[in-house]
Amino acid sequence: MSNSKLYDFAWFQNFDEKIEELKTLAMPENWDYNNGDNRKNKILINYIHHTFAKLDSENKIECYSDNCTFNTGLVTLNQEEIHGYFSKNKKPNTTIPWYFVGWKKSSDRVLSQFSKLGELANYFHDPSELIYDPKIELRVNIDHIIQDNIARFPRPIASMDNHLISNILSGTIEDAKRRVRRNYKTAIPQYFNGKLQLLLPLCLQKKSEADLALVIEKYNGTYRASTCLTLEMAINNARLIAKPDDEWLKL
Repeated sequence: MSNSKLYDFAWFQNFDEKIEELKTLAMPENWDYNNGDNRKNKILINYIHHTFAKLDSENKIECYSDNCTFNTGLVTLNQEEIHGYFSKNKKPNTTIPWYFVGWKKSSDRVLSQFSKLGELANYFHDPSELIYDPKIELRVNIDHIIQDNIARFPRPIASMDNHLISNILSGTIEDAKRRVRRNYKTAIPQYFNGKLQLLLPLCLQKKSEADLALVIEKYNGTYRASTCLTLEMAINNARLIAKPDDEWLKL
């Protein structure tokens, strides 16, 4: 992430090592893809970069004297909040103002210098936005989903005739709508490009296993859907708000 606000803000001696330290300090969670990607903790890396950028946009980086801190949104097993802690970067010939010292629990004495610790990033204003309302009409652009996202479909489905894919997709969306009526947790909120959206499972091959996530957003009093995501993409976006319920969005 060469354009990362976090990298512009602070120098890290070994970023991957620091991410592993954060993973160890925080409550246990799966931060790896199961798609053959060998780089560890990619979900956590994405999470920290985007969380910092959101906090920066909300002016929630707390600074005092030669130190500053931000709230990672993660907690320890004992539910203590974890903060990133920085000091002034005194290295010569650099434009990066801070260097990373370490991850600190809210009870850490080094944080007592701050009269106020950093707040959480805010991704929504109305909690009802997190819940799918089955009374609202859902309009789905099936053709657009297929044409623009066919590379994301499972290979056995992607190789079919478009008409057949359309029928399978339509039936799968109806299944997802029935499923969310039974259990509101089926619709998982995600944050992407400054928007709060909802994700529904697309179980194209097996009724019990999601292959893709349908992206839904409110527009003029209706829901609309015109794209889908791989599960890896979906969990990256959803994890910014909260750890998804593992009913279907899992790796």
